[in-house]
Amino acid sequence: MSNIEQTLSIIKPDAIERNLENEIKEMFKVNGFKIINEKKIKIEKSEAETFYKVHETKPFYSDLCEYLSSGPIVVMILEKDNAVLENRSLMGATNPKDAEEGTIRKKYGISIDKNSVHGSDSAENAKIEINFFFKD
Repeated sequence: MSNIEQTLSIIKPDAIERNLENEIKEMFKVNGFKIINEKKIKIEKSEAETFYKVHETKPFYSDLCEYLSSGPIVVMILEKDNAVLENRSLMGATNPKDAEEGTIRKKYGISIDKNSVHGSDSAENAKIEINFFFKD
């Protein structure tokens, strides 16, 4: 029984700065993800604040918003069986030091903040996040 899902992935400013966009996309493709839609954009801090609203009460919120809006990002809709979980598994732990070998963050992440990629953490949030960047 297949459970085709979509999830949002963001290639963050640190990865774009280092020209890792194609390598990261390739990792998704090799792992069976289809990139349904993608675009390179630059968002304002206010947009980042709206996007990361779930983290509003956390101490890292302001830095996170500052960082996401600090340079170009690539937002993508990824599709695959169990896309949300599969993407989180491929990204690896938030802190690259704790991420397993072969994960995107282990390979490319610099720090907890500059960890190269974002991915939706649930199917519900995936819908919200996809709509945030890809409104019809």
